[in-house]
Amino acid sequence: MDRDQLLTRFFAHDPIALAKIISLIENRVPGYQEILDALYPKTGGAYRIGITGPPGAGKSSLVDRLTPLYRAEQKTVAIVACDPTSPFTGGALLGDRIRMQDLLSDEGVYIRSMATRGSLGGLAKAAQEAALALDAFGFDVILFETIGVGQVEVDIVQAADTVVLVLVPQSGDVVQAMKAGLMEIADVFCVNKADQGEADLAVKNLQTVLSLAMRDWVPPIVSTVATAGQGIEKLKEAIEKHREFLGGEGLRARRRERLRAFLKQLIEDELRTSLWDGEGLKSLETQLERVWAKELSPHQAARELLKATARR
Repeated sequence: MDRDQLLTRFFAHDPIALAKIISLIENRVPGYQEILDALYPKTGGAYRIGITGPPGAGKSSLVDRLTPLYRAEQKTVAIVACDPTSPFTGGALLGDRIRMQDLLSDEGVYIRSMATRGSLGGLAKAAQEAALALDAFGFDVILFETIGVGQVEVDIVQAADTVVLVLVPQSGDVVQAMKAGLMEIADVFCVNKADQGEADLAVKNLQTVLSLAMRDWVPPIVSTVATAGQGIEKLKEAIEKHREFLGGEGLRARRRERLRAFLKQLIEDELRTSLWDGEGLKSLETQLERVWAKELSPHQAARELLKATARR
């Protein structure tokens, strides 16, 4: 189907059209940007929640348990599972998540798996753009679930309104999260698998670390046992309290900063693309020879390359 047909079906709430558009985004098919242009005026209604933490922390189980609570409030939920390590891309389903069968049968829940396709940086951008499509489609809540605690995960969850950092006892997760910079961006801390030993100690360690931070919002710490459904309602309450804390102005300010960062990224990507097209690479080789011959310094050559790109 052509672009106009695809958009018509999308705005008629056809999930097949939604899946097609996200595939175009994920695969960077030429022209996908124009589709996002058409969708953008319809965005802004969804609340985005980022669920991140180290592998094995139980993030998927938490998402599985949180989703029905939102559905009980008649809210539609989209789940974007981002896997920086997987060589595969899922369609609208996560094939290896048999435990999500109950969610998959719910028309008010949409699940999408996204992988790198060879570019870690591209995954964060694609996830944010997919969220725009899901937002425009009319979902009330978008849940980002990431696999680990690397830079790409930080980039992904920074597209969220509320960030939940999931940790487990006896794992050294707090130190790992501090190294990754996640402690600074987490709005809610979740100590999952709290039925294991040393859960209370993990909470105390977190409280000590957080007491040293200077923040207007003091992130709550919620203990859960996701597999048993324990503490899930308290986790949702903590998320809602953060949303209330942001209020109208706070939420707008956070989204404006998010948009600023996204715009900067898009501009840098466009500049990089235009700079290193065929003509740009030829100019690079020419300037390289001049620098090698000491006719120009590297900084002079770089400035000339940028000026030439601006004139094209």
